[in-house]
Amino acid sequence: MVQKDRYIRFDWAVKRLLRNKANFGVLEGFLTVLLGEPIRIVEILESEGNQQRENDKFNRVDIKARNSKDEIIIVEVQNTREIYYLERILFGVAKAITEHIELGELYSQVKKVYSISILYFDIGKGNDYLYHGQNSFVGVHTGDFLEVTTKEKDAIVRKLPAEIFPEYFLIRVNEFNKVAVTPLEEWIEYLKTGIIRPDTKAPGLEEARRKLIYYNMDRAEQLAYDEHINAVMIQNDVLSTAAEEGREEGRQEGRQQGLAEGLEQGKQEKNIENARTMKALNISSEVIQQVTGLAIKDIEEL
Repeated sequence: MVQKDRYIRFDWAVKRLLRNKANFGVLEGFLTVLLGEPIRIVEILESEGNQQRENDKFNRVDIKARNSKDEIIIVEVQNTREIYYLERILFGVAKAITEHIELGELYSQVKKVYSISILYFDIGKGNDYLYHGQNSFVGVHTGDFLEVTTKEKDAIVRKLPAEIFPEYFLIRVNEFNKVAVTPLEEWIEYLKTGIIRPDTKAPGLEEARRKLIYYNMDRAEQLAYDEHINAVMIQNDVLSTAAEEGREEGRQEGRQQGLAEGLEQGKQEKNIENARTMKALNISSEVIQQVTGLAIKDIEEL
């Protein structure tokens, strides 16, 4: 019986395999498809943010790389919810910028940063599986985009902020529910399911089919990988159960609150009906107030 290929999940590959220069082609293919331009990784950069920790079983893993244009690319995989995730990726980008400019250097040495987050949790509302954001300066009254003039090598150069400011990509893996047609969709399908098509031509995925095969790992690596996948699944089950319990508790509270509000509304309507009856019998507003609890002003308006 022919053994069907089983491919290593991208989060594990990022942590263990894609730091190896021999495997840069997988990561370069993914970044080329995502960013829409050829990307060549020159080196993997080290920082406090991407050091591996023993207790980091299923949370984010990072790659921080420099491409051939001397730009910095941060790739993070996040398996579980983090409340202040947007704040954290902002901090990560700021840290990457400051780590790679020395004190006293010109601001022209500031590097553009791409922040790519592969998210396996529900970050919020939205109908798409891929979101992109970047700073831009738009005329409040004119709607035009500001073009900044600068001087480089004795020449006047116009630059758009997009050439300088960081770009953020949020990939909501679990929101992808379509037949993969484009190379990007094939990549998202692999990120979600671990499936790589035998006939794929998507940059990086062809190489992934050759290098990210589960059965190519030794037994110890397979056991460590299986433990990682189990930890991720357990964590996701815990979060899903907690979320469902929270929703059910909210529904229960809503039903109880609705019942209480209904009873209160019915009581109020009955008091108004009684007040109208007593008013028709020429009973004083003061007496009606004592019986029904309605305000004098409301009774007189009946």
